[in-house]
Amino acid sequence: MCSLSSEIEFYKGDVSYADVSGGAMWIELLEQSLKLGLAPRSLTDYLYLTIGGTLSNAGISGQTFKHGPQISNVLQLKVVTGRGEIVTCSPTKDAELFNAVLGGLGQFAIITRARILLQEAPQKVKWVRAFYDDFGAFTKDQELLVSMSDSVDYVEGFIVLNEQSLHSSSIAFPANVDFNLDFGTRSSPKIYYCIEFAVHDYQTKNTNVEHVVQVISRQMSHTASHLYSMEVSYFDFLNRVRMEEMSLRSSGLWEVYHPWLNMFVPKAGINGFRDLLMDSISPDNFEGLILIYPLFRHKWDTNTSVVLPDTGSTDQVMYVVGILRSANPIDGCSHRCLQELLLRHRHVADAAAAGLSAKQYLAHHPTPAGWHRHFGRR
Repeated sequence: MCSLSSEIEFYKGDVSYADVSGGAMWIELLEQSLKLGLAPRSLTDYLYLTIGGTLSNAGISGQTFKHGPQISNVLQLKVVTGRGEIVTCSPTKDAELFNAVLGGLGQFAIITRARILLQEAPQKVKWVRAFYDDFGAFTKDQELLVSMSDSVDYVEGFIVLNEQSLHSSSIAFPANVDFNLDFGTRSSPKIYYCIEFAVHDYQTKNTNVEHVVQVISRQMSHTASHLYSMEVSYFDFLNRVRMEEMSLRSSGLWEVYHPWLNMFVPKAGINGFRDLLMDSISPDNFEGLILIYPLFRHKWDTNTSVVLPDTGSTDQVMYVVGILRSANPIDGCSHRCLQELLLRHRHVADAAAAGLSAKQYLAHHPTPAGWHRHFGRR
């Protein structure tokens, strides 16, 4: 898809948007739109991905609780169908095709162009991290933060399993996180959690961002004195994973196998999923990152092809959990080791689907029966 022209056209008005090639990367759209003081409303954590690629899945990040996934921020698509027809579709024109393509894993058409909603871009971001030793307090505060969408612009979180996971997740974070954590023993590991949130600073508006963060943090239950904050440019915040990529490339850990598993879990099942996950990994030798943060189901258009878990009629909160593991052959993770990791992930995915009504994001199922269970009556 990257061989397609990446020409970008902008319209700035009451509703601002960009018409951009499906093969262009989000980083290209971001760099060009920022010159006009604009930015996409919803992005992914890693920006060196194609627009057509993420729209074929959903496209999520810490902004999703506020603006919905990337597929909820598209006004129009140009696609090539399986018959070779070039079709322009939208919520009001060929809507069935439009909805099917969004999150459709390329099954219904290939996205060659997309009209992406834009919004005013802030100049800077107040970037905050808070640490926890209690999972219940961690999830409760995450749900508090996403309920404050008038003040908070981004919420994510991750599990701190060992020194490596603490270090690797702090490469891009400019504050000096200098405290000693007792990770326990192999037989009795101690696990920590980190909430990451951000408040946008437009500077042209009469808002004291420092005061906003203070008001928010006073309502949180993080470990005493373990809250860190830094001010960074909006671009550097959005492009933060690029720094981690460069670090991994320099240590030879980028071009290795990455057996990942991403799940959508109903709020009622998140404690059970955490226990299921901890039973399947060894905290002392885990390499990678485990993301966990809440989203709102009502921010998703349920007419699209993305499969979401049933959260019940009264609770709109669901969690995304991403087990983003690295399997380095140099460190002894051979083909057999890799297959064992994939089998563990399959066990977690199947058990979570059966017992917790969870669904895979970036789904992979090795059998037709697995796909039937994934899509259900759809």
